[in-house]
Amino acid sequence: MAVLEELARRCAFGDLAALARSGHAPRRIEGVAEFGHQLLQLDAEDFGVAHPSVPRALVDRARAVRVPQEPGETYRGALGSMRAGFRLLLEVIAVHWERRELGGVVAAAHIAAEYLTVLAWEPVLGHAADPARLPDRMKINGSRFGVAAENDRCAHTRGLVAACERSLRVAGDPPEGWRNYLDRQHTTVIKALSVCGFECRTPCSVVENLRADARATLAARCRLAREYSDGAFVRLRHAAPVGHGFGVPSEEEVLDAWGRSRRSLEKHALFRDEPEGAEFPIPDLPRAFSAVAGVPITPDTLLADVSAHIIGLLRA
Repeated sequence: MAVLEELARRCAFGDLAALARSGHAPRRIEGVAEFGHQLLQLDAEDFGVAHPSVPRALVDRARAVRVPQEPGETYRGALGSMRAGFRLLLEVIAVHWERRELGGVVAAAHIAAEYLTVLAWEPVLGHAADPARLPDRMKINGSRFGVAAENDRCAHTRGLVAACERSLRVAGDPPEGWRNYLDRQHTTVIKALSVCGFECRTPCSVVENLRADARATLAARCRLAREYSDGAFVRLRHAAPVGHGFGVPSEEEVLDAWGRSRRSLEKHALFRDEPEGAEFPIPDLPRAFSAVAGVPITPDTLLADVSAHIIGLLRA
């Protein structure tokens, strides 16, 4: 039993679920262990579909990170706010670091890079780039968002324009079309929002309608998000199995790459002015996310709480 508790403490949920299925661990932990494994793997589609043995409070917390799989779902989860998702990402990174799974650290860092701009736009949009609500903010007089005829005056490439145009009508698609958009084009729309935020030299009403101070803040946050995404820390993915190569970076290589990225972030007043937070395996990574979001983004305790619940079941 001590071995099983150690696996739970290390968040080795996949191993625990397999042991339960094979009869080498109590069957009562299987459903909870599978739930924890989904969280650790960031399998967000299934966060809201858990075994009845998983406490409701844990499922509800996970639903905040779930992406709706149909356009008309009432609860918007990660499309309502991306902040809970980034708190879970930080906890996932910390767990992978403790287990010396550097490939997992790099993969989570790359996921953060793809969605970080959403944190910058969330205070402006009132949601996390939810396609069901984007038209209310983007389909307005003077907007060139997703308008191909305005491409000569817009900084978006044709690919970005096409993705933005789709985002404004995908809420009327059947569930299959909605999921196809999320899989293939949503991150492209996020790139387009980054361009709108600080790169466009002829901004349309999407940005021009904002107060001057709000435009400046949005631009600063989008620049900081881009600095993180283009940095050496995120580029490590191209040398890992989750990317395009065959090697996994060492702990020293990860910290060195983050050190170089952090020095680049230090050039931005937004990052320098953000208060330092608690100690974290990748120093000041939560600080970078918080600076982009404009609110504190700290590691969640969801995995730790799943671990504690499993240990309680084992001891019972």
